[in-house]
Amino acid sequence: MTSGDGTAKPGAVRRRLRVRASAVRRAPLLAGMAAVIAVTGAADVLVLASAGAEPSRTTAIAVAAADVAVLGTAGLFAARVATRAKAAVRSTQTLLLEATKESDQLWKVIDSTSAVIYMRDIDGRYILVNREFELLFNVQRETIVGLTSHDLFPKDIADRFRANDLKALKRGVPIQVEEVAPHPDGPHIYITVKYPITDMDGRPHAVCGISTDITDLKRAEKHVSMLITELETRVRERTAELEATTRELDAFAYSVSHDLRAPLRTIGGFSEILLEDYAAQLDATGLDYLKRVCTATERMSDLIDALLSLSHTARTELVRRPVDLGEAAREILAELAGAEPGREVEIVIEDLPATGDATLLAVVLQNLLANAWKFTAGRTPAHIHVGSIGTGEDRTYFVADNGAGFDARYAKKLFTPFQRLHSAEEFPGTGIGLAIVSRIVGRHGGRTWARSVPGQGATFYFTLAPSASDSPVSENAPEDT
Repeated sequence: MTSGDGTAKPGAVRRRLRVRASAVRRAPLLAGMAAVIAVTGAADVLVLASAGAEPSRTTAIAVAAADVAVLGTAGLFAARVATRAKAAVRSTQTLLLEATKESDQLWKVIDSTSAVIYMRDIDGRYILVNREFELLFNVQRETIVGLTSHDLFPKDIADRFRANDLKALKRGVPIQVEEVAPHPDGPHIYITVKYPITDMDGRPHAVCGISTDITDLKRAEKHVSMLITELETRVRERTAELEATTRELDAFAYSVSHDLRAPLRTIGGFSEILLEDYAAQLDATGLDYLKRVCTATERMSDLIDALLSLSHTARTELVRRPVDLGEAAREILAELAGAEPGREVEIVIEDLPATGDATLLAVVLQNLLANAWKFTAGRTPAHIHVGSIGTGEDRTYFVADNGAGFDARYAKKLFTPFQRLHSAEEFPGTGIGLAIVSRIVGRHGGRTWARSVPGQGATFYFTLAPSASDSPVSENAPEDT
């Protein structure tokens, strides 16, 4: 809108400025328009001045234009602030939703556990408790906030709770304590972990406690302790009975050794006199009877010696130390060979380190090797093998031969006193040797067993447990597979 000579009329310019200023005031968020209006307003001022407008009008227009520019700039700033504020609100709402979700999940975990969880401030007032706390102590978390343990529990119990809270706050690290809390069925014992909650500056402002009920465990421990005490009492009673029985056996052994030997020696002595001095006056039947008396007397003497030996092995104190069983076996077999130099016997003896009582283990080898030597009497050549299987505490020792053997169905009888699988006429003996072997091995914490086929020899096995106590094991231990 211009005049004929190309200049704008002052009235038209003022109307444009008012329209633009009103538009800026109504829409300050349209920031891009503010700069345009400010520029066009300045141009209009220049046009009015060149058209010869009055200075006052020109100044008013310029002020109006400046006002429009300021309003436009303010609108732009307000628009930016509003945009940022809306973004911040949206971000805060998102964080709040996430925090609420995480809080709900955390509460689900806390309320699902069987442990009692609670938090108290430094003055002992409850801040929060979990569902287990509510159920056990019949309270609600909404009503317990702000209360103290003295409001819920007897004074002595509350005092201990408070003392443990203060201990955790003072130390500044988690502590573990045992606490007692009242229950309808009586006091319950809890193992509690308490730790201080600190602020950003590291100052403690609360204590969190996690308590686990160990009442059943404590009751079980008490029951076990009572059982142990009862067992110890029974052991003492049985030990006293065993000691009394041992004394009786010692008395019996003494009686056998002295009282029975005297008449036995008398019978044997007079029988020998009859054979030497009166044999001519006896017929063949009488001589046979007399020889049987002498034989029975000798056998009875041997049985007495065997019984005394069995009693001795049961009462002798063990002295454990490293033992070379191979060397002991060589010495025993050398004595046996010296007594029967005409026999042909192939002997294999391995290195046999062991730990045990040297004297008693020598008795074990003496009985096993004497049996092997005896039961291979009809073999030419005889074979005797002394060795072991395995190493260390898993080592199993054995004595094998190619002698008469035995029926494996009766193997369990071998280690029972006076149980024999061969007649005394065929293979003489008392039937006590293997019982002694089993008794000694049992005192060493080991076991004995045997394998055999009639006519194909036998193998006797035994184990030793160096660290075992002097507790016997079954003499009829099952065979290994």
